[in-house]
Amino acid sequence: MENKKIDLIVIGAGPGGYVAAIRAAQLGMSVLCVDKRKTLGGTCLNVGCIPSKALLYSSHKYEEAEHHLENHGVKVGKVSLDLDKMMERKDKVVDQLTKGIEYLFQRNKLTHLVGDAHLLSPEMVLIKTEKGEERWQAKYILIATGSESLTLPGVSIDEKKVVSSTGALALKKVPEHMIVVGGGYIGLEMGSVWRRLGSKVTVVEFMDRIVPQMDYELGAALQKSLVKQGMDFKLSTKVKEIKEKKDKVSVEIESTSGTKETLEADVVLVATGRKPYTQGLGLEKIGVALNEKGFIMVNERYKTSASGIYAIGDCIPGPMLAHKAEEEGIAAVENMAGHYGHVNYGVIPAVIYTNPEVASVGKTEEELKTEARAYKVGKFPFLANSRAKAVGETDGFVKILADPATDLVLGVHIIGSDAGTLIAEAALAMEFSASSEDIARTCHAHPTLNEAVKEAALAVVGRAIHI
Repeated sequence: MENKKIDLIVIGAGPGGYVAAIRAAQLGMSVLCVDKRKTLGGTCLNVGCIPSKALLYSSHKYEEAEHHLENHGVKVGKVSLDLDKMMERKDKVVDQLTKGIEYLFQRNKLTHLVGDAHLLSPEMVLIKTEKGEERWQAKYILIATGSESLTLPGVSIDEKKVVSSTGALALKKVPEHMIVVGGGYIGLEMGSVWRRLGSKVTVVEFMDRIVPQMDYELGAALQKSLVKQGMDFKLSTKVKEIKEKKDKVSVEIESTSGTKETLEADVVLVATGRKPYTQGLGLEKIGVALNEKGFIMVNERYKTSASGIYAIGDCIPGPMLAHKAEEEGIAAVENMAGHYGHVNYGVIPAVIYTNPEVASVGKTEEELKTEARAYKVGKFPFLANSRAKAVGETDGFVKILADPATDLVLGVHIIGSDAGTLIAEAALAMEFSASSEDIARTCHAHPTLNEAVKEAALAVVGRAIHI
């Protein structure tokens, strides 16, 4: 079998992989990107970030028409749901974006193969495609294989009654009752979609709080809002067993206090996290080290323990976020090209696209307390923000944590309308080592939601104007 030669082989065409491939082409490399999936974009674009946000937006529109437009003087008749149409729109969005990446690959003269990749050596990859096997030799190999859903011991995911996030994105009808196992990003977002469309939603979470990685005050405020919307929570509770019946699913749960209960639902969404996808690549045979949880170990330049092999994204340690993978992909190929690629992990924002949205960047109060680091707090509620009042989205607040001696911004936490967009200002400020006074003295347009960020910065030193 003839060896085909190229500068870089990227294994995985998700946000990390395809962005890295494009950046490498910009730097003058010849690039092959290989992925099992026929469409580009990985889990995020095909069955993750993008379709879930499409459904979140559509379900928000449905709920708005059903319950909230009248508050704005807009009277509508009986609102009905066309779930097939909603799913069709979601699929169309995904299709348009995947085709957009295909265009970018063509424009940047990238080679794309659909198939299974197996590493034969640190510079040789065997790719099994529908047409047969190909051997490719490269100076560099970048592993960007992402992650896959975790499940519970003894629980089988059939994507019909017991589903992962993938199945939850493609249900054929609105379940009367959905049980969500896991109170993290995915569970709360998908639970929100089906709650808005008419499901009773019960969230079972092993921890004593939802979104435990977020600032505690934000998580508590989010739970309060979701309860108000009709979502039920059973915290400090573990799932003992999930059994499929004829037309229902039985879920046996037990609280930390020992109280046992059996719930019945039409659909159970298992959203207990994700694990790195590295099986079948042959990593151990060529000397690529993994940690005890199966993540690929890399140094600060994203090099693995095998010469010429790099890794990024969900398959290496760190937050499993698409934008984190993108930044790592760019940094990794820039390092290959002799540049200095770097990711500042202290300013990677995280967003939960519920309603209200929750967004965070930097340190939480709990982390600062654990580090015994002094801090001061500035808070401002959206209830006192003119734009929030005008549009009727007054839930939530902005909280800024700053160093009491230097005024350096240490963390920013937002819960409220469009928090995922608002957090960009905070991330930019922290990237440039801004103080809370820097934010406070920056002129913000009026009336905007961003003024709440300015007011929270003013509040750090007790100077907020509108409260």
